[in-house]
Amino acid sequence: SYANHRNGRPQRPRPKELEKMDHVAALAKKLWQARCDGGVVDPADVRAPESDVEAYAVQDEIVRLSGLPGRGFKVGSTSAEAQKLLGTSEPGSCPVLAPYYFESPAKIKLVPDHMPALEGEFAFRLGHDLPPREAVYSEAEVRDAIDAIAGAIEVVGTRLKGGLAGKGRYLVTADSGANIALAVGAWQTDWRDLDLKAHMVTMHVNGAAKGSGPGARALGDPVNVMIWLANQQSRRGRGLKAGDVVSTGTCTGLDPVAPGDQVTADFGTLGSVDISFE
Repeated sequence: SYANHRNGRPQRPRPKELEKMDHVAALAKKLWQARCDGGVVDPADVRAPESDVEAYAVQDEIVRLSGLPGRGFKVGSTSAEAQKLLGTSEPGSCPVLAPYYFESPAKIKLVPDHMPALEGEFAFRLGHDLPPREAVYSEAEVRDAIDAIAGAIEVVGTRLKGGLAGKGRYLVTADSGANIALAVGAWQTDWRDLDLKAHMVTMHVNGAAKGSGPGARALGDPVNVMIWLANQQSRRGRGLKAGDVVSTGTCTGLDPVAPGDQVTADFGTLGSVDISFE
């Protein structure tokens, strides 16, 4: 056990916990570097997370490496189609870092190698904290904490070579939940009488109608996504905080996008979200 020596001192075997930390740190470094320089990471060259705990630890390390503040969260895999694509039966979340948060009309740079696509979805803004606690947060408590609603476009993609299909929930979660950017429209505080389950969203790319769907596509109701996230973040010891912005998963499916495209997500009475891609 003490076969290796350094400076004349016997070296103990590395504990498995430390090896796991090295694996998390190595993957986080590669994914963050790929996000910064427009590269990709070959899954064959890395050790993939083996659990949710490891996948979210990679996210945490990416946030630490970035040194950037967060603006809130994106939640993905909230539709049956997205869950099928990733081979999962539950959503996943990731912090949205400040440089990747935009207000409509937005100009956003794209890296084609990251296979960018658009998702039209509802976003909520928290009016007060939902701190970590033992008890589960109820629908009424979560609704009461929401200050405003807005339409949003999440630009999704991956730093993983070969795209998202077949990568599984853990690798996609580790890769910042496939987030590239989040753009939100005008905030509206008078939202509680809206039937979000039936509220339609339609994506347009260069003037042509693309994906369309109702709020019910996101876990049956976008508010259900908020309840899920509030309790997930409570279990993780962070909770949700006043001012956090949360996007709740696609209502429109996935529409590919490229530099030079002009896109609009139409949210009807909630207005529209516009992005010019560079």
